This record gives sequence, C-alpha cells and structure tokens, in this order.
Amino acid sequence: MPRHHHERHRTDRIGWLRAAVLGANDGIVSTASLVLGVAAAHASGQNILVAGVAGLVAGAMSMAAGEYVSVHSQADSERAELAREHLELQTQSEAEHRELAAIYVGRGLDPQLARQVAEQLMAHDALDAHARDELGITEVLKARPLQAAGASALSFAVGSALPLLVVALTPAASLLWLVFATSLVFLAVLGAVAAWAGGAKMGVGAMRITFWGALAMAITTGVGMLFGTAA
Repeated sequence: MPRHHHERHRTDRIGWLRAAVLGANDGIVSTASLVLGVAAAHASGQNILVAGVAGLVAGAMSMAAGEYVSVHSQADSERAELAREHLELQTQSEAEHRELAAIYVGRGLDPQLARQVAEQLMAHDALDAHARDELGITEVLKARPLQAAGASALSFAVGSALPLLVVALTPAASLLWLVFATSLVFLAVLGAVAAWAGGAKMGVGAMRITFWGALAMAITTGVGMLFGTAA
C-alpha cells in the first residue's frame, strides 16, 4: 500500500511572518533608539521610561494602521482584478481560453495538451484558474489586512517591551551600553528565528537585522549626545 507523501511548505507563513518580523524589528530598534537618544541627552530615568512607553503605544498603533491600509489597498486591487477577470470570462471566453493555454505553453506544455488543460480547468473553475495562473492570486498568498495589522501591532509591542524591560531594571550609570548591547542580542535572535521560520540561513538573517539596528541606534544616540551637550 503506497504511503502518503507529506510535504511542509513555508509559503503559508509569508503574510503573517513578514508583518510579525517587521513589527518586532521596528519595536526593538525604534524603542531602543528612542531610549538611547533620550538617555544620551541626560534625561532622568523616569523620563526615559515614560518616553519609551509612549513610543511603544504610538508605534504599535502606527504599525497596525499602516499595515492595515497598505494590505487593504492590495486586497482592493486583487478584488478589482478578479472582478475584471470575471467580466472578461463572461464576455470573451474563447480569448481567455487561448490566453490561459498560452500561459501553459510558456511553462513547457505541448500546445495541444495546454489547450486541453486550460479547457478542463476552466470547466472546473474558470475564475480560480485565471486568478492563480494569470494574476498570481492564490488563497495562501492573498492579502489579509486584519491579520497583517494585528501581527504588526502585537509584534511591535513585544519588541518594544524588551528594551523597556532593560531600562526598568538597569541603573542609570550603565543604561546606555546595556540597552544597546541587549537590543543587539534581541535583534540577532529575531533575525535568526525569522530566517529559520522562512527556511533561510539563520546567520545571514541575524547579521542583516543586527547591522541595520546597530546603525540606527548609534545614530540616534549620537543625536541625543549632541543635543545634550548643546543644552
């Protein structure tokens, strides 16, 4: 008796993984940078923490709103394309059949076989066949605004909470270097986990996200020191 061949693909994670990684990365980098900038300007520990919490709340809401609007625009475009395709299937069925067959010929099928495949797929679900093979819209990859917005907001809040926890537990004298160092560790772990979840190389993912995070925090700290000296 033949065994079932089970495969695990990561394409179904693309939507939420992208939003979650982007949110967590922004949460760590922006909040740590904000904290470092304020601390470098010689603010009190309480003011640093208040600024960080305000950054967490504002950033999470901003990420959710931005991601929702962006992904919703993509969803609107997908619906418009599907509506147009539906109309064309009703009014230009033969042309749509030839178009679908040409796609399969371009992918390597014999012209006669391509026409047969197009005919059978259109008989089963014409709109689904054209959405998938002509427009590139599938159930797995289609836009989901609420899912993306929720993942972004939650992951941003979690990412922001990490440097804020360090601020709350760290003496003022060592706050700058400790927040900077721990934030780099957080970023490295995030990059590695995201790469692992997406099937990429963990080391490359960790290095990429850590480099840009370190650059952002260093620049913000420098700006804070500049203003602190001027004051």
